[in-house]
Amino acid sequence: MKKVALAFSGGLDTTVCVSLLQEEYGYDEIVGVTVDVGQPDSEFVEAEETAAAHDLDLHVVDARSEFAALCFDSVCANATYQGYPLGTALARPIIASSIVDVAQAEGCDALAHGCTGKGNDQLRFEAVWRNTNMEVIAPVRELELTREWEQEYAAEQNLPVQAGNDGVWSIDTNLWSRSIEGGKLENPEHVPNENIYEWTAGPTDRPSTEQITIGFEDGIPVSLNGQHHEPVELITQLNKQAGTHGVGRTDMMEDRMLGLKVRENYEHPGATTLLTAHEALEQLVLTKDERDFKRHVDAEWAQKAYEGLINHPLLTALEGFIQETQSRVTGNVTIKFEGGRARPVSRESPYAAYSADAASFNTSSVGSITQQDATGIAKYHGFQGRLATTIESDTE
Repeated sequence: MKKVALAFSGGLDTTVCVSLLQEEYGYDEIVGVTVDVGQPDSEFVEAEETAAAHDLDLHVVDARSEFAALCFDSVCANATYQGYPLGTALARPIIASSIVDVAQAEGCDALAHGCTGKGNDQLRFEAVWRNTNMEVIAPVRELELTREWEQEYAAEQNLPVQAGNDGVWSIDTNLWSRSIEGGKLENPEHVPNENIYEWTAGPTDRPSTEQITIGFEDGIPVSLNGQHHEPVELITQLNKQAGTHGVGRTDMMEDRMLGLKVRENYEHPGATTLLTAHEALEQLVLTKDERDFKRHVDAEWAQKAYEGLINHPLLTALEGFIQETQSRVTGNVTIKFEGGRARPVSRESPYAAYSADAASFNTSSVGSITQQDATGIAKYHGFQGRLATTIESDTE
């Protein structure tokens, strides 16, 4: 008996895959796996209804804590890709690994997903799955299915499934972000209506008067307004609070791994707030040399994470440096929400690489250093450029 584990969301792509795996690939038994990385309850209801319509054996795996921990690793790396937090990218390896665990426990011969041949997710799933001995199947890609064909097929089969907002666009939601794509959004000239957003109010819909304080320990967010929160709870709470102020919207032309440029809309209020606060604290505690070098490290970390390669040796090596710097990223940052932004307005840490006396205009000396000591530096500053300019003038 041939048995396959299918990454099953209950959405359009994975729903049609169930029948196709039986009809086109000859699998006798299909194990559906839905992985909870913070989707709304309605998506699990949809998955269960669709699984029941197919008489599909459905496993639901709670991976929220594991996913939240990875999101907080991305905070330590200040990780964004072309300006937005990596919600979907970080979720896919977590989902893929959870599906492998179920597949191995159920004795499956193969792993299947409903990703298209044009997106990033196929690569992120398969980067994990191809470390196993199981066959990897991608019906949508291999059969070159279109969204229209899938919608017609689902209607013919009378399946209780929708594609995004009544089939208008495709939505992916997790703890860290909510993405909206497809339909009219594929046109770069189209101005989306407010109804595509669920997490964020329009930045002008509510006066921004709220301030919050986020506490960090070794680079990890641990508290909100002095109260300790577990990662999942903290992200969820900040999504609500920051979202009411319109924080964390991105409308972009994203460069995918396959070379395609696509229109993407994202909501990420909690992620934006935490990333902004973390960077503000690093500004206080890290030296200029550390921050300059860490920008390169963070960019490489984000690129590998975007590719779904969270176990890549390079990323592991980069994390060695990141973790060393985070040993001093402890303290509190106060954020003010205004105009759709999360703006740092104060920060404090016992590891601050800062001296108020040294920086103040009201002090003439600090320890053995005086203002007059800067005279020699001022004379040498720009000396080589002045010399070059003088020589050039003399030779004309």
